[in-house]
Amino acid sequence: MRGQRAAIESLLLELLPRVRNLVRYLVRGDSDVEDIAQESLIALVRGLPTYRGDGRFHGWVDRVVVRTTFAWLKRSRGHDARYSGDPVELLAVPSDEAPADEYVHRRHMVTLLDRLSTEQRHALVLHHVLELSVQEISTELGIPFETVRSRLRLGRTALRALAAEGDGPEGEA
Repeated sequence: MRGQRAAIESLLLELLPRVRNLVRYLVRGDSDVEDIAQESLIALVRGLPTYRGDGRFHGWVDRVVVRTTFAWLKRSRGHDARYSGDPVELLAVPSDEAPADEYVHRRHMVTLLDRLSTEQRHALVLHHVLELSVQEISTELGIPFETVRSRLRLGRTALRALAAEGDGPEGEA
């Protein structure tokens, strides 16, 4: 029993940065990231017995985190007032595996994503970060295929416009 607990703790410590980053990509601002990440880790532990080993483990983890995040967002609808609109600093944490310029780029992308609509943000993250197909996103979000395509197109256009507002990674002209 002690060995199993240690193995789960080790796994969760390894997954924590990935879970936090994914949650941060999906929600605006930092105020709820830790709560949602913790809820996601609990869902992962509860779901481990159901993991069949089909496909990539990280793919399964990502889906659990996405579903947990969306469920949390649904429960807290109407509480968007928590987002202050201030620039973010919390996540896209640098690591030994990622070069410093990649960290700066990720942090800048999170800042830009914060300025998109929730619908566009979710479509872009699911497609470009998690590499889900348009059909998979349609199924995951329960929306029509063409709606996903539209959100991706509008989100990319908005993201390009936001990125063009400034040269530097911090949006400086």
